Parts: sequence; C-alpha cells; structure tokens
Amino acid sequence: MQYMYNPTEKWFRARFTPAIMLGDNRSAVTACERHITLSRKAACEGAVLLKNNGILPLKKGAKIAVFGNAQIDYVKGGGGSGDVFSPYVRNIYEGLKLKEDKVDVFDTLSFFYMNNVAQAYKNGEKNGRLAEPKVPAELMRAAAEFTDTAVITICRHSGEGYDKSADSCYFELEAGEKELAADVLANFAHVIVLLNTGAVIDTSWIANEEKIEAALMLWQGGMEGGLAAADMLVGDDAPCGKLADTFAASLCDYPSTAGFHESEDYVKYTEDIFVGYRYFETLPGKKASVVYPFGYGLTYTTFKISDIFVSASDKRIFVGADVTNTGKRAGKEVVQVYYSAPKGKISKEKIALAAFAKTPLIEPGKKATVTMYFDINDMASYDDVGDVKKSAYVLESGEYKIFVGNSVRDNVCAYKYKVGNTVIAKKCRSYCAPKNLEKRLMADGSLRDAPARKTAQKSFAPTYHSEYKPREEIIELYDVAEGSATLDDFISQMSDEELMVLLTGKKSTGVCNCGTIGGFNDKYRIQPIATADGPAGLRLHRNRGVRTTAFPVATAIACSWNTALAEEIGAAAAMECKENNLQIWLAPALNIHRNPLCGRNFEYYSEDPVVSGKMAAAMVRGIQAQRVVATAKHLAANNKETNRLDSDSVVSERALREIYLKGFEICVKESAPKLVMTSYNLINGVRASECGELIMGILRGEWGYEGAVTTDWSNHAEHYKEVKAGNDVRMPCREGLLKEPYEAGLLTRDEMAACAKRLLEMILWVE
Repeated sequence: MQYMYNPTEKWFRARFTPAIMLGDNRSAVTACERHITLSRKAACEGAVLLKNNGILPLKKGAKIAVFGNAQIDYVKGGGGSGDVFSPYVRNIYEGLKLKEDKVDVFDTLSFFYMNNVAQAYKNGEKNGRLAEPKVPAELMRAAAEFTDTAVITICRHSGEGYDKSADSCYFELEAGEKELAADVLANFAHVIVLLNTGAVIDTSWIANEEKIEAALMLWQGGMEGGLAAADMLVGDDAPCGKLADTFAASLCDYPSTAGFHESEDYVKYTEDIFVGYRYFETLPGKKASVVYPFGYGLTYTTFKISDIFVSASDKRIFVGADVTNTGKRAGKEVVQVYYSAPKGKISKEKIALAAFAKTPLIEPGKKATVTMYFDINDMASYDDVGDVKKSAYVLESGEYKIFVGNSVRDNVCAYKYKVGNTVIAKKCRSYCAPKNLEKRLMADGSLRDAPARKTAQKSFAPTYHSEYKPREEIIELYDVAEGSATLDDFISQMSDEELMVLLTGKKSTGVCNCGTIGGFNDKYRIQPIATADGPAGLRLHRNRGVRTTAFPVATAIACSWNTALAEEIGAAAAMECKENNLQIWLAPALNIHRNPLCGRNFEYYSEDPVVSGKMAAAMVRGIQAQRVVATAKHLAANNKETNRLDSDSVVSERALREIYLKGFEICVKESAPKLVMTSYNLINGVRASECGELIMGILRGEWGYEGAVTTDWSNHAEHYKEVKAGNDVRMPCREGLLKEPYEAGLLTRDEMAACAKRLLEMILWVE
C-alpha cells in the first residue's frame, strides 16, 4: 500500500528531509516575494531620520553624486550566528538605479567605488571593513559639475565572537572617512549622510555641521536594505523609526567604556542601573553629552500629540492620546510614556520608559488615537541592600509623574500618581548577588560601596519524582501525543542512562546545521527536533543549498517601535523554518546594549529593557503562532564578546533585575517562549547555565516560566551542574558527560527526569 503524505500528522516534518512547500499552489515561502517585501518595508519602518532641513525626500529629477564604499559595499547584517545567507543583497547604488525615473545618479563616481570594492574583495578584504579611497581631484570636479547635491555613505560591520576596541574606528570615523567628508563638504552645497551600521556610532560631526542638511540612520537593513534606502530618499516610503539607544558625542561619554576592556576575565558593571538614557538624563551634567536622545526620530511630516488622557486603577495606569498629522505627507508617529519616581532612600533614575505605541499610517490632516497601559508596580525599584526593604520591589511614598511625548526629552507631564505610604510591591529572595563588586554608581554621580555576598549559592530540590519502571510493551511518545498514555508513565520506562542521552543534543538532520534535540527514534519514537540560528532570518549554512530571507537586524526592528511588525517578521521567519523541516528557531536575542563596543549589539534590540522585552515578546508570538519553538536568548548579562565563554559579569542584583533581566521577564510573561537559552558568561562567579538561582529561582520561581532551557553551543560549563540548576539540555551533540557524576552521587534521577519532562513537553508541542 502506498503511503499517503499527510502534513498534518504529528511530527510529520521532523520525520522527512525533503521540504514540502507551504506557499500557494505549492510555491515556496522561503525567500518568497512576500517575505522579501516585508524585509524591505521593515528597513524603512526602522530607519531613523536624524536630521532634515527639507531636502528629503529628493525632488523628482534630482541629480546626486554618491560617495563612499558603502553604496556598493552595503552591509545587510552582522556576522556569526546572526548572519543570513540570502539569494542576493541589494546595495544602495542598485536601489537608486531602480529609481531612475525619480533620481539621476552620477554613475562615473559610483563606478569608481564599484571598482575599488571589487579590487578590495579580490585582495581578501571583507564586507564592511574597507578603507575609503581618495577620490581623484578630476572625478571630484566632474561630480561637482554634475550636481550640487552629494550623498555620503558610511558602513560598519561587526560580528559574534569579538568586540570593537576604543581605537578601532568603529565608533568614530576613520581617517579616510574624515577626509572624504571634508572634501565633499568643500565641494557641494547640499550634503546628505546615510549610515549603514548595526550599532551606535559617532553622529556629532553630522549634528554640528550645518552644511549636512539631512542624515538617515539606515542600520543594517537586510537583503533589500539598499532599495529601502532609495525608497526613502525619493519619497516612495518614509523613515518613521525612533532611536532605541542614546547617541552620545564620544565613547568616553558612556560610563561603561572605561572598564569595558579592563580585563578579559571579568566586566564590572559599576554604572549599575544607569545605562543609556538612565545615565545621561539622570547624572548631573551628562545631558550635554547627548547628540541624539533616546526615542528621537524625525519623518517627512509633523505630528501633534493632544487630548492626552491618563487614569489609574488599583493595579494599572492607562494612557490615551490623539495623534494628528499636521504636515503634508502621510506618516507614522510613536507615542512614548515615561515615569519619574520620587526621590527617596533608594537611588533612582530620573526618568524611565513605561509603555509605547506606534500609530498606523496617518494621512495629512487626519488623526489616530492610541491607548496603552502599564502596571503600577512597574515603577517600583528593587532594593538589594536594605535601604527600605531588602530583596523587595519598593514603591516609595511620593508623586510618580507620568510623561507622554515622542522622545525621552520631548514630552509633557500628563499625570501624577500619588503613593501615600511606601508600598512593598513584591517580596523576593536574594538571588545572583555579587561577591566582588566594590563600587556602584548613584544618581548624584557618587560611588557607593557595594556589599559583598556572604552566603553560598542556593540549591533547588527537584520538583518532579520519577521511579524507573521498565515495561515489556514500550510506550511511544506518539501514545502520549494521542492521549493514550501519560508523559509520567513514558518517562518512568526510560532508564537512567537513557535520560542522560536525552539531555544532550543530537546530530543535525536535513538542512539543519545546529543540531537536534530529542532522538530515540527507533525505541521510543522521540523525533529529533531540529534547531536553526537567527534572529535576522533563518540562517542555513551556504552548503545547505537553501537561501532564505535576510531581514533587518534587531536594532533596526527595535527602532521601528512597532510590535505588530516584529510579530509579522517572527511569523515569516517561522514559516521558512517550518518549510525546511526545522522546529526550533534560536531567536529572539534580547541582551542589553550596555556599550557601543559590544560586537553583537546588532543582534540585540536596545539599551532599554522595556523596548527589548516588548519587541522580543512580539517576535515570540509571531514565531510560535506557526507552532515553531522560539528561543529567548542569552540569559543573561551577555554584553561582551571578548572571552565570552569565561568572562564574569560582575553586576549588582538590582541592575541585573531592573536592566539585564527585565526584558526577559517581559518576554516570558507576555509570550511564554517554549525555550530559553542561557549565556556563555559567568554571572557573579557562577556560569549562567549552572546558576540555579537564575534558572530555578528567578526564571521559573518568580516569573513562572514553564518551558525548557538550553545551553548556548559548546560552553565551558559542567553538564551535571547544569542539570541540577534546571538547564534542561546541553548543546550540541556531546554525550557521556553525566554518567560519572551520576555514579558518584552528584546527580539524581529526579533531577534528570525533571529536565527530561520539560524537553518532552516542548517536543510534544511542536507539529
């Protein structure tokens, strides 16, 4: 009898290598036109217009001379596991040439850069790392005769596994770029700057130079980023992003820069909670260091936020506002809600983001209404030293001012919420406290002694019991899926040795290149569930023969402030995973932009945990709506790539909770990802994957997380310690690490069974 393919069968795609197309009329969704169009749309949505005197969008028929390698050497995204091998990458020059009916490009100049980039590639130089060539004098004259309008393009590349150095000219312009900018400014009356980067760089030269009439932060916009740039330049689309990071004048202005490269063995988070705008808006005299503030961004029209309404219930603050387009072009605005807590015994930031909403496209003269809410307890501060109540979130008495506007600085106080007597919003236990963080920054700029932890790490007894009960008739996982057997009975038939094998990653199958989870296909019919890298699109190695959609990097998505867009991208990438028989996508990544030097900032969202958490939660909802497992990573304090497998993040419990864990908390509570990935680094002397206080105490205990936890790939931790800490699976494939500790009495069956149950629950969830 011939087998009839039924894609709705349980684990159908996990069992078969050939992809079964999911598009209409059996067409492929992987790198389909709809997904590529979405990528292009997202690149515009997240682009931030930093400056514009009216020159943009360009008038029809405008002539421009485009300078800089970046017009050809366009960087679609970062390197490492966040890279995506797409069918093509459209650069800025190619995008502009597709707009020939609207803009006239001086091709001779662009050909000069095209030849320079081609020769650099031939010499072995890499994308986004090329030195700017000197433009010959005669070519500069010819360009100036062709037009009085120049476009300067600047690009940057960074990647997983390495950080930028303070003198590497990632943040600042390198010598050739400075010379190029000076030459262009000397020869052209009108200058526009396009920045193609994955993270914050110096923009003071743009803000301070009057002859630069417009500047557009493109970020790294994915495979259609060059065409998206052209869309915005000619007005076929409009940038409508807002900065999700603070742009300061120099690297030294960021408080974490001084100690960033102090040691490869540790990073001391002396700045405490004062990260990004929390530092610049709070510390005396630091406002002046800001070039472009958090939440800032222009578009091609203007808006008025009016009729602001704020009310409070017992648990929440509700905010509504009308947004009117007062300009001449359609556009979108972002309404941002901040709060300011009263001064008290606990040192606090001056202002913090509480909620945000992006409007739909508003036509000129029309208005839209946005509504938002946030929990009153979100305004509480964590007291880790006992100024009010140790190990508790505290709402100190006084007025909590609610601000509504469109940036951290452009807002109005719309409401005052009064707390009479100090409220203990939530009592916790002390987890992940530091032993050797000597000093921590205070709101007035002083440094306070940081108390050292004196107690040992807490251990957590297994919450699941499983006795080994071998069976003559094997229960298959299909039986559990169909409801004819319980998962508890299924686990009880597995031997201790089989549990050990289950808790270790397996080899790749099909186009998967990151390994699988599960196995025992012959005996128990536990399908090997395949993993794939992200988060700027499904990453499959070049040799797999499948090209996928490269979306804009996470920083660009964050700057859209559009959670619906993030959800749509998550769903699209998940469909590409599903079509290629991949059940787990290793995305989203939501570590904090602590410092511009981190090499992996492009893969993360923001300096702010609310933006990070909300964007990640939206991405997870999109992914898991397609029954593909989302993986929130890297838990936690993974803010440096140098020696990342052994570097110790020395951070106060308060900063950890309020800044570096907050985004994960939001993501877990709002979208329930089926998988969380722990980070490589240590947190206050304990490897993240071995840290029971982090995994069992905070993630599962306080946040109520019920999903599975995986390690990052090939870490330096001990597997048995990870199991005891509640880290369910060690990746990639490396069996045999649990047998000796188990026989030595360092590990119990119950601890292994608890991990196994969570893994199997995840496997049962996928299609």
